[in-house]
Amino acid sequence: MPAASVTAVLVHSPYLGPATLRPLADALAGSGHPAFLLDLLPSVVAPPVHQRLIGAFADAVSEAGLAGPLALVGHGGAGPLLPAFADELADAGGLDVAALVYLDAELPTPGLSLRELDPARYAAMRADEGRWGEGAAGLVAEPGLRAAIVDELPEVPHAYLKEARPSVPWTGPTGYVGLSHPADLVEARANGWPTRDLDLHHLACATTPGPVARAVLEVFADLGIGPVTAG
Repeated sequence: MPAASVTAVLVHSPYLGPATLRPLADALAGSGHPAFLLDLLPSVVAPPVHQRLIGAFADAVSEAGLAGPLALVGHGGAGPLLPAFADELADAGGLDVAALVYLDAELPTPGLSLRELDPARYAAMRADEGRWGEGAAGLVAEPGLRAAIVDELPEVPHAYLKEARPSVPWTGPTGYVGLSHPADLVEARANGWPTRDLDLHHLACATTPGPVARAVLEVFADLGIGPVTAG
């Protein structure tokens, strides 16, 4: 399948915004690979966040007129939602999702909440009244880019941490690009997925998008949805 026929749909973490992925979208487009960057920020400010995100995702793809096939690339906290996003596209418009690629992302934990999965992390986040993406924004040294990321950080309701994650299965092609999450990368390898490990930091998709774009396209090639075209 030619690379140009598969659109990379970039999905930002619910804790961050699209500014974290805009440089990656530009790098993919600059390599000749079509990319579409979503803005799901309006959907994370009130519960039920998961349901709102799934509906907003399908609406955004429909409004953009994307015809498929698509490869969904989810960063960070968007990872657990990718199978549900793919399922919603199939139900709503019959769009063909060719693959899911987790970009330094959490992996699906069907039916479980963050509170159940990691009580210590839940307690720390529950006690933090700030915006949860502020720590990650500190990884960005360039003042203008950091300001753009900080300015759009959402205030995600605490109820999100107690919501059960979607239980939608996905058995199609799947890959993983690791930047800083070794445990998820190890699990991805154990699953037999194509992987790349760049050993950078969580927001390298914003600060050093070229290598990240190449890694994403290499995983696409491994999954049989396009040759490597990034320069």
